Amino acid sequence: MEQTATYRAWAEVDTEAMKHNLNVVRRVMPDHSRMPIVKAEAYGHGIEGVVKALDNEDIRFFGVATPSEAARVQAAGCRTCPFILGPCFPAEREMIVQNGWRAALSGLDEAEHFNSLGKLYNKKVNLHINVDTGMGRAGVLPCDMPGLGERLKQFEYLNVEGIYSHLSAASQDIAFTHRQIRAYEAAVRELSVSLDLPYRHLCSSAAVFNYKAPSTNMVRLGRILYGYSPMPSPHNRELRNTLTLYSRVTLLRTLPSDHGVSYNHTYITDGPTRVATIGLGFGDGYLHYLSNTGARVYLNGEYCPVLGRVTMDQIMVDVTHVSGVQAGDVAEILGPNVPWAELTSRAKTIPSNIITSISGRVPRVYKS
Repeated sequence: MEQTATYRAWAEVDTEAMKHNLNVVRRVMPDHSRMPIVKAEAYGHGIEGVVKALDNEDIRFFGVATPSEAARVQAAGCRTCPFILGPCFPAEREMIVQNGWRAALSGLDEAEHFNSLGKLYNKKVNLHINVDTGMGRAGVLPCDMPGLGERLKQFEYLNVEGIYSHLSAASQDIAFTHRQIRAYEAAVRELSVSLDLPYRHLCSSAAVFNYKAPSTNMVRLGRILYGYSPMPSPHNRELRNTLTLYSRVTLLRTLPSDHGVSYNHTYITDGPTRVATIGLGFGDGYLHYLSNTGARVYLNGEYCPVLGRVTMDQIMVDVTHVSGVQAGDVAEILGPNVPWAELTSRAKTIPSNIITSISGRVPRVYKS
């Protein structure tokens, strides 16, 4: 802990565990290439640290949400090309063309603009068609697919090299997910008449171990890369935790009976209580929604309940039952003893909300 001796809170990222999770997917789907998703600070793990760790792991693209994230992947010195998953503003497309990044295509207006930029810079623009099979967020609707391949083929500076879609309810609605898979397969057949599509991707973390799409040859790895699978599978137990969030005890006090703790006194002590103040709060990503939910931290080998409301920079926990606690002691906030799923359930949110909320003021420490 020497490196973290002056940190009040930090996230320890295990890059070897991340590579292990990548290899679990590689073993299960050996005929598919892989696209690690590193948007939103690589699910809280830190973009630069993650892409540097995975750049030599036989992957095809790094999935990002915005051109600014793509620029960070490139600035980190990675050989792997970023793939921008969502729609881009017209003003952002020039940067994409200049740098040779991959981008999504949701319609002919975008295609025309990308083609004009390709002509301007005398560069081929590599795009993947996004098919809206039911997500309702972006992409070409299936009813607009007939004839689209021939029209795209006319654009001299476009290279439509891939086709993808996104499953909207893979972990909850199996019947609808199979309808999406069938719609995607139909789109692949339609476009393959006119276009060569070497990259075909549909499955993300929720579907990797549980669904098969016959025409696909690449998978997108988000939560599963970071040790969490949204659906039950025998392979889930093979996944390893990749991030542990720590903080330190900053202050110890004994509060008397009938004393309020934190804002609005939503918790009142029912007897003399030894309270440890811990140096992180919702400004660090420990969600305010965890207030008064039974949330707990792991400190000196014991679980300690969080008392009252989570504040911006601090939480208070009951350590009455824990011997020897001192200022500076390290508490596990999220990790093997306080898992992702536990905090998700207590905050009544989704898993990605928990991990991507870890803020920029929390240092990431990488170990391998």
